[in-house]
Amino acid sequence: MSLATGARRPRSVLRMGLAPIVQFGPAVIVFVVALVGFEWGTGAFGVETFILPAPSAIARALVDNADIMIPSAQETLFEALGGLAIGVTAGVIASFATARWRSVGEIVLPFGIAASAVPIIAFAPVMNNWFGVLSPLSKMMIVAVMVFFPVLTNVTQGLRDVDESALELMRSYAASDWAILRRLRIPHALPSFFVALKIATTLSLIGAIVGEYFGGSDLVLARRITQGGSTLRFDQVWAAIAIAAAFGIVMYLAVSGLARLVIPWHRSQRATGS
Repeated sequence: MSLATGARRPRSVLRMGLAPIVQFGPAVIVFVVALVGFEWGTGAFGVETFILPAPSAIARALVDNADIMIPSAQETLFEALGGLAIGVTAGVIASFATARWRSVGEIVLPFGIAASAVPIIAFAPVMNNWFGVLSPLSKMMIVAVMVFFPVLTNVTQGLRDVDESALELMRSYAASDWAILRRLRIPHALPSFFVALKIATTLSLIGAIVGEYFGGSDLVLARRITQGGSTLRFDQVWAAIAIAAAFGIVMYLAVSGLARLVIPWHRSQRATGS
C-alpha cells in the first residue's frame, strides 16, 4: 500500500464519521435555539400555561405522568407500526401485480385513489365496527388504508419507469421476466419505495392517533390529549404531542438509515454524503 493510499483512507473514514454531523448538525442547532427561545419567550411575555406551556413545563408533565404516558405511547406505537406493516405489505404486493398486469392496475388504482380521498374520521367508525372498538387491529387497519396508496403509486411507478435501453439490453440476452424483475425493476423501484416509506411513517402515527379518538383503550396517546384538554392540563397535551413527534422523527431517521444500507449507490444517498 502506497503512502498516498494510506493517507486517503483515514481521510475517507474521517469524512464518513463527520457526514452525520454535517447532515444533522444544522437541524440540531436550530432545534436547540428554538427550544431556548421558546422557553425564554413564554416567561418573558407571561404566556399562560393553558395557552402555551413552556418546554420545561412540558418536560415536567412528561416525567410526572410517566406511569401513564409510557404505556400510552407504547400502545399507540404498536398500532402505528402494525398498521404500517399491513399497509406497506399490501401496497407492495398490489404494486407488483399492477406493474405486471395492466388490467390489475385499472382495477386497483381507482380503489386506492378513492380510499386515499376519504377522510380518516369516516373510516374510523367503520373499522371499529368491523374489528372491535377495543381491538388495536381497528386502528391498524385505519393506518393501513392511509399508507396503502402512497406505497402503491410510488412503487408501481418505480417498477414501470425503467430505462428502455437497459430493458432492451436484458431482452437481447434472452433474460426471463423474473431476471428482469430481480435485476432491473426491483433495484430501480427501491428509491421510490423508500420515499413512500418515509411518507408512510408519518401517516401511520396520524392514523393511529386519530383512530383512537373514536374509542379504544384508555392507555393511548389520543386519550392523554383529550383528557388533558378537558381538564385544561395543556402541559400534558403537549407532552403527548411531543412523544408522537419524537416517534415520527425516529421512524423517519430509521427509514433513512435503512435506505443508506440498501441503496448506497443511488444519487440521493451520495448527495447526503453517504
